[in-house]
Amino acid sequence: MTVNAYALTEVTATIDKNPVIVNESFVLTVVANDDVDTNALDTSALMQDFIVGRTSVSSQTSMVNFKTTRTTRWTTVLIARKAGNYTIPPLTVDGVTTKPIDVKVINASENNTDTQQTLFITTDISAKDVYVQQQLTLTIKLHFAAELKRGSLTEPELEGANITQVGKDKEGETIINGIRYRVIERTYAISPQKSGEFTLKSPVFSGEIMVPSTRRNSFLSFAETKPVSVIGEEIPINVKAIPTNYQGTWLPSELLSIHQEWQPKVTEFKVGEPITRVITLTAAGLSEEQLPELEMSLPAGLKVYPDQAELHTGMNNNRLVSQKVRNFAIVANKPGNYQLPEIVIPWWNTVTNEYQEAVIPAQIITIAANTEQPEFVLPPNEAQITPTQTPIEKTVYVEKASILQWVFLALWLLTLLAWLITYQKQKSTQKTAVVSKVNDHYLALLAACKKHNSEQVFTHLLPWYNSLNLQSVSTISQLLASTNNQPLIAAIEELQLAKYGQAPIAWQGDNLAKAIQQVNKTQSTQQQNNGFQLNP
Repeated sequence: MTVNAYALTEVTATIDKNPVIVNESFVLTVVANDDVDTNALDTSALMQDFIVGRTSVSSQTSMVNFKTTRTTRWTTVLIARKAGNYTIPPLTVDGVTTKPIDVKVINASENNTDTQQTLFITTDISAKDVYVQQQLTLTIKLHFAAELKRGSLTEPELEGANITQVGKDKEGETIINGIRYRVIERTYAISPQKSGEFTLKSPVFSGEIMVPSTRRNSFLSFAETKPVSVIGEEIPINVKAIPTNYQGTWLPSELLSIHQEWQPKVTEFKVGEPITRVITLTAAGLSEEQLPELEMSLPAGLKVYPDQAELHTGMNNNRLVSQKVRNFAIVANKPGNYQLPEIVIPWWNTVTNEYQEAVIPAQIITIAANTEQPEFVLPPNEAQITPTQTPIEKTVYVEKASILQWVFLALWLLTLLAWLITYQKQKSTQKTAVVSKVNDHYLALLAACKKHNSEQVFTHLLPWYNSLNLQSVSTISQLLASTNNQPLIAAIEELQLAKYGQAPIAWQGDNLAKAIQQVNKTQSTQQQNNGFQLNP
């Protein structure tokens, strides 16, 4: 048998349906009656009028009545983007050319046949006219009535934009014109980064669906797969620039609000007792990364211990909503009325196209004295401290006082007085420094207990204990061994069990806070009673 007996003589081209629907795939099949190179078919001419999907190639050899036939088959998925009449041009394989095919492309609304679409995509965009960095939401729904074997969905495309999928895919069912469709829904958050006119390209789905076998012998036939592709509508997007008169951090949003909450919910607070101010910033149409930092300035006499901000993102009425929540533990070291400054967040209202401000007004909080927490003050007799070594008293008899003697006496008295004042200031400064240090460790530790933050408690516990001038310890074990205060020991052991036990649990800092307050009160009372005394 010669090689020429298997020479290529015919190449045919067919499509699986005509007319076809815009954005819905159809399959072009090219068959050569010989075993030829799989790369012999060039489909680049089709790209002028169609979206060209993947091409699969198969070869087959059969023998009937001792007659051998060989075929090579190419199947290419095509999608028409616009309605109209088109022509698939002649395609050439090893010098043999197919006949052209006329194709009519219609919109889905013009489909008057009894056959409904088995696969299509719908899109829903939250806005088509937006500002730079304004979040818009694109919802994609893939409908399919046939059994889906496999498939993949690409991401939408928009020049110069950040695109992120929000959440996970959702699956459901719906009935359209009596046909049951499975629906896969996917949502994207899109943030344009530059102004201008753009076109948002919808995702493309490519996959395979199950179809009945076309083989004649039904006994040996199996279900076959058919390649399919579908694409959603292109969407024009107008992106406006930041207004030239806008000042501050750019926050374009449909709605932005800020509010506060106090814990505990009382109108009067006490010295040394931590109070928590919770500030919540909520914005529609902004990602959590765009939300500004929440800071709080306080007047003298108040200390603040901020927590790490918590971020949340979700969907509400097809709108992306982001939220930032931050807790601030505030501790006062002396009673009085304190004015908290207002908190202002400037933003741009994309609905009314105007500058607005979200404000927490300034307010006054009252801090009452705490009888269980004595202030760190110098003892009353501290102001009359005298040196331990006093000058020796000596009686001097002067028969006749001269002017020079009186001058020397005055200079000696001034020198003694200056020395006493300097000594007093040095001791007062040292005492104040120690008290301030004690205050810092003590207040930080109480704030950590109030927030039930075990990590911060471990950070401040040893420095606080050492600052009480009890014993110098470097480990928790040494601390427990050096104290006889049973409530403190029990509270620390409770903390260690919650943190390092076999089954770690959420730790509550109330018991440790009470024990610390009691130890601090007892020690500060002892320090007040141990003031400087004159040597006998």
